[in-house]
Amino acid sequence: MSASELELMLTGHGLTTAQIYYRMPDFRTMIQSYLWQEYDLAPEFPKLHGFLDFWEENLDGPIHSVRFTHQRLIGPGEWRHVDCELKLH
Repeated sequence: MSASELELMLTGHGLTTAQIYYRMPDFRTMIQSYLWQEYDLAPEFPKLHGFLDFWEENLDGPIHSVRFTHQRLIGPGEWRHVDCELKLH
């Protein structure tokens, strides 16, 4: 069972967005882009590296370059458990 997005964020994962520029298989002078987004761990980025390895092994369009950004959406000081409920009438 995969973890929810909240569970991933609470364990240190951040949203990683990569723009992958690749050459067209039939027209090597043309470059296209592909946008990839996933929750990943910095600074190793295992999911991004896994996806790029999959691309190199299984797809025909060779990668030209990759630009990426990473942002942790929830930090340790931004989350706290509250154990009460308020009812307004």
